[in-house]
Amino acid sequence: MPIPSETTTDLLERLQHQVALFARRAEQTRLGGVGKARNSMDRAAYLLLNRLDNEGPMGVKALAEGMGIDSSTVTRQVAPLVDSGLVKRTSHPEDGRAVVLALSPRGRTRLEEVRTSRRELMSVVTEDWTGQEREIFTDLLGRFNSALADYHTAMTTGDEQSS
Repeated sequence: MPIPSETTTDLLERLQHQVALFARRAEQTRLGGVGKARNSMDRAAYLLLNRLDNEGPMGVKALAEGMGIDSSTVTRQVAPLVDSGLVKRTSHPEDGRAVVLALSPRGRTRLEEVRTSRRELMSVVTEDWTGQEREIFTDLLGRFNSALADYHTAMTTGDEQSS
């Protein structure tokens, strides 16, 4: 006997509920991984270090724009990373007056520890999934995140234009 299809409203209700559960569970574990590195780096620090590692040294404004947050938030989030030696402030290579943020060697090592731990966690959590299921989920989650980022950008741009 076929399962009756759910309404769009019911499906969207299930989706928003699953997203809420995901957000809570992700925050509970901080997607910290397994082993010693578990729960050892908050989301903001991970995302900032990851961007600096992937894109190289940059100023606060460029970092903020790339992450879709304001400069004051980046400044606030970077301060403890500088204090702990994970990020260093250096002079801009072309304009010595400007300051850029760069991943320090200690930051790179710490980031790799956390990445390894998180990969291990993803492996454990999805161990009974096929490779194809992992790919599909990763692709859909990436698409969902992009859509959320686009929506946020549109809302921010729309708010600024209506002011």
